[in-house]
Amino acid sequence: MSDNKNEKNFSADELAGILDTVSDKAPKLIRDLIGSLYSKEAGTNMGQAVGAFYKELIASGIPQDAALDMAKGFSFSMKDINFTKEQ
Repeated sequence: MSDNKNEKNFSADELAGILDTVSDKAPKLIRDLIGSLYSKEAGTNMGQAVGAFYKELIASGIPQDAALDMAKGFSFSMKDINFTKEQ
């Protein structure tokens, strides 16, 4: 037995209910998340952010080729994000 007062024990029926709820809601959550990342609005916002970043670099005296490389690095896509735990 644990001394952790926040620990809860669930019955098999309670756990099954929780898992059913998660399995019902998780697909919508994932679709909504992907939709918000890859929507027209998200693309417009990312384009404006990258453009503003590039302009600011140029205005700060950064050479055009270096500013372009930095602006490319500023933008990202989901394939660049590593969701696995580093060992």
